[in-house]
Amino acid sequence: MSIPAQASDASDAEPDGPEDRLRRFATIWSRAIFPSTATSMTRPEFEQHLLPLARRLSDILHARPFDPASAHKVGSALVDAHCTDPDALSSTLGVVDSYLVLYCGGNGPVALSTEDIRARCARMQHALAGGFAQALRERTLAEQEAIARSALSARSAAEQALHATEARFRAVFKDAAIGIGIADLDGNVLEVNDTLTRMFGGLDHHVRSHKVNEWVHPEDSPYVWKYYEELVRGEREHYWVEKPYYRNDGTVLWTNLTVSLLRDAEGRPQYQLALMEDTTERRLLNLRLRYEATHDALTGLPNRTLFFERLEKALSADDGSRFGLCYLDLDGFKAINDSLGHAAGDRLLVEVADRLQSCATAPGEMVARLGGDEFVALTTGAGTEGEVDELACRILGVLAAPIRLDGRELTVRGSIGVVEGPAGERSAAEVLRSADITMYRAKAAGGNRFELADAEADARAITRHGLTTALPAALERGEFFIEYQPLVHLGDGTVHGAEALVRWCHPQHGVLGPDRFIPLAEHTGLIVPLGRWVLEESVRQANFWQERHSDGGPLRINVNLSPTQLHHPRLVAETVDVLERSGLEPGALCLEVTESALIGADDDLLKPLRQLAEMGVDIALDDFGTGYSNLANLRRLPVSVLKLDRSFTQGMQRHPADPVDLKIVEGIVSLAHSLDLAVTVEGVETGAQAEQLRKLGCDTAQGWYYARPGAPDRIHSLLLADAV
Repeated sequence: MSIPAQASDASDAEPDGPEDRLRRFATIWSRAIFPSTATSMTRPEFEQHLLPLARRLSDILHARPFDPASAHKVGSALVDAHCTDPDALSSTLGVVDSYLVLYCGGNGPVALSTEDIRARCARMQHALAGGFAQALRERTLAEQEAIARSALSARSAAEQALHATEARFRAVFKDAAIGIGIADLDGNVLEVNDTLTRMFGGLDHHVRSHKVNEWVHPEDSPYVWKYYEELVRGEREHYWVEKPYYRNDGTVLWTNLTVSLLRDAEGRPQYQLALMEDTTERRLLNLRLRYEATHDALTGLPNRTLFFERLEKALSADDGSRFGLCYLDLDGFKAINDSLGHAAGDRLLVEVADRLQSCATAPGEMVARLGGDEFVALTTGAGTEGEVDELACRILGVLAAPIRLDGRELTVRGSIGVVEGPAGERSAAEVLRSADITMYRAKAAGGNRFELADAEADARAITRHGLTTALPAALERGEFFIEYQPLVHLGDGTVHGAEALVRWCHPQHGVLGPDRFIPLAEHTGLIVPLGRWVLEESVRQANFWQERHSDGGPLRINVNLSPTQLHHPRLVAETVDVLERSGLEPGALCLEVTESALIGADDDLLKPLRQLAEMGVDIALDDFGTGYSNLANLRRLPVSVLKLDRSFTQGMQRHPADPVDLKIVEGIVSLAHSLDLAVTVEGVETGAQAEQLRKLGCDTAQGWYYARPGAPDRIHSLLLADAV
C-alpha cells in the first residue's frame, strides 16, 4: 500500500489540501506542548511559530534522498522557543508519531509505501530527540558557564563587596535549574542547592552525609576517578563526564557532571564545584529509540541492523573462536499471504519467531528477522562445527509441528543455508551472501532441509549472477557471435544446410557455449531480443550463401526457438519481417523446437507454428525421444523434421552396434517416413556410425565426424570438398 502524492499544487488551496492539513498538524502540535512551554507568546502566536517547523518535518519526510538528520534542527528550534520542559519533547514525539504521517504523509511529490514512510517517521523522531537533547545540553552548559563566571566573579570581588557578592551567589546557587554542590578538597560535601537535593530524592542529609568518592557506580567510566584524582592534585582545572549515581531508594540517576576547582585570591585550590544535569529521562528515551531501531516491530526479534552488529563482532574476534550461521527462508510463505491475507501471514511469522527463539537459548546464540519470511540464527564459540548442524535440526524440528491459524492447521516448511567457520577470515556481507546462496540450494533441492555452504557452489552461483547481470549490456556491445555446424545429406554426403549455434565472447570468461547463458536469458526474458538477433544474423548469412553458391542448390539454415519465444505474441510477425527484409525464401529456414516444449501443447501454442509451416518454413522437433511424448501426438504437430537425440545412436559408435539401438532407430525412422517426416541425427562422430544411420534410412546428420561448429566460411570449404 502506498500513500498517494497530491495531484497538483492547485490542491493546496482546497479545504483539505496539503497546506490545510499541515496547519491542522501544527494546531495539534501547539495544543500538545503549549502548556509546558515557558513563552510570552499566546497559543495562536505559538502555533504560527510552529508552522514553519511542521513544514520542515513534512519536507524531510518526503525528501529524496531521505536525510533524517535534518530533523535535528527542528528539535534545536524547540529549545530556542523555550520548550525546554521534558514533557514538551515527549509530547512532540507523540504528536509526530501519531499525526505527521496522517496529515502530511501524502504531501510529497512521489508516492511512498506505508512501511517506508513509517520507517522514515521513526528515524526523524530519533533525530528530533537528538537535536532537542543537544540544544538543551548546550543551553544548560551556557547556564553552567554563566554560573561559573558568577562564582569566579564573586570570589575575585570578595574583598570589595563580600556581602553583595555572597547574596548574588546564593541567589544563583539556590535558584539554578541544575544541581550544584560544593565540597572541600578531601571530598566532604559542604553545600548543595535545592535542585541537586531533589535530583537525589529530596533528602538533604543523605547527600551531605556522603563523601564524593563514596558515590561509585558499576557503570562508571574508567576515567571518572582518574580525572577526579588529577583535579584534586591540581593537575587539571575541570573535567566533564557522564556519571550515574544510586539514589537512596536504589534507583539510578544519570547526570552530565562538570567538576572544577575554586581557588582563593592567591590561586590556591580551596573547594570543588560540581554542576549536575539530570539526563535520566533523556537516556531512557535514547534507549527506547535504540531498541526500536534495532528490533523488528512485528516479532520483537533483533532486526538486520542489530544482527549485523553481532555478526561483525563475532567475525572480528581474534581469540581463535568460530561461528555458525543458519539462514532460514520459509517455503511457500507467499501462497499463505495470497490466500489467507497479510494479517494471517503476520500472525504466522510471530508464531515462527517464537519457535525460533526457543531454539537459540544457549550462550552465544541469537535469532533475528532479516525481513519478510527470512530469519537467521547465529551461534558462536569454540565448537560450532557440530552446534550449528544441531541448531539447524532444532529449527526444522520446531517448524514441523502444525500452526493453528483461523481454524486451519498450517504446516510450515523451511529451507536453511548453513555457514560455519573460524572468525577473522570473511566479512559479514560475505558470510551472509554465502548463507543466502546455500539456502537457495536447499530450496532447489526440495526444501524442508538444510545444506552446508560450499565454496565451489558459491563461486558458481556468483558467476551465474554475474553473467545474468551482464547479459543485457553484452547484447548491446555485440559480444555474441554465431558458429555454424553443417547438416550433411547421408545419401550422397553433400552439405544440406547448417545449424546456427550462438556463442558469447565474454570479456573475463572467454567464449561461452549456449548451455552457460541460454537458461539465464530464458529466466530474465532477454532470450526474446537475443533470439531475434540470432534469427536475423542466421537468415542474413543463409542469404549470403545462396547468392555466392547458387550452383550448388539452396542451403537451409536451422535456428533454435526457446519455449519463451514460442509464447511470444509477435513470433510469426517478426519471422516474416526478417525473411522479407533479407530476401530469403521461407523454405530455406528451419526452426528447431525441443520436444519437451511441445509436450501437451494446446492449439493456441501450436497456432503460430502452423502459420509458419503453412508459409513454407520447416519446423523440426529437436531432441526427439527425450520428452516421453506420445508418438501418436506427432500427427497433430506442424513439424516436418525429427531430430533424433544422440542418446539413441551412441551405441552405434561401437562395433558391433547395439542391436536394441538399431531396432529403436529403425522403428523411429519408419514411423517418421510414414508421416512424411525427414529424420536428422545429432552427434555423429564416426564413419561406421554414419554408414549405419544411412542404411537405417536417416536423411541428414550432423556431428564432429563431419565438422565441429565454426565460422560461416567453413561451410564454403565443405561445399568445395563435396564438389570434388
